[in-house]
Amino acid sequence: MRIGFIGAGKVTRTLSRHLIGAGHTVVVSNSRGPETLADFVADLGPGAIAGTREEATKCDVVILATNWVNVPEALKGVNWRGRILIDATNAHVDAKPDISPAGVARSQAALKGRTSSGMVAEMAVGARLVKAFSNMPMMWIQDFTPTKPRTVIFTSGDDGEAKKVVIELIKSTGLVAIDLGPLANGDALHDVGGPLSGIEFHFVQRLR
Repeated sequence: MRIGFIGAGKVTRTLSRHLIGAGHTVVVSNSRGPETLADFVADLGPGAIAGTREEATKCDVVILATNWVNVPEALKGVNWRGRILIDATNAHVDAKPDISPAGVARSQAALKGRTSSGMVAEMAVGARLVKAFSNMPMMWIQDFTPTKPRTVIFTSGDDGEAKKVVIELIKSTGLVAIDLGPLANGDALHDVGGPLSGIEFHFVQRLR
């Protein structure tokens, strides 16, 4: 599968390694153009391509992986209708994400009772939106070996078929996807400050 990234930070670097290891191709884009991403994709190795935002959004699945303050600009001007868009952002209102209790409270207050992915859906009209990959720091999934822990990645979304594609994509990397249901309910559970945000879960096979 061909996966496009909007944003080229820690989330993109970490998820790209898992995806490339599973045999997928990633197209990485940022706001400054593909020529600035030569070192980034070289570090990821074969399977990574530097592209424009337009090239990234034409992939089978697109992952939004920018800082929250950059989300409106990242989504603007794209025809999202029918595209599978994974929202991997967290609604940190500070330019530098603040995960202290005060910072989380400030971010929650800025949402004014809405969920972050609900706001993304309003900006990416027509996208088949799935919330995923945002419930944990990327440092928790830095093991890229075949024997890595089966870390749980939560998903939520309203489009069942799109969510199925995302769940299978997560499973292909050796991580585990758990569906939290529709976006309105599920997003609140693993959004910043939610009860499942910032908690590390691993799937363990129960012995009979």
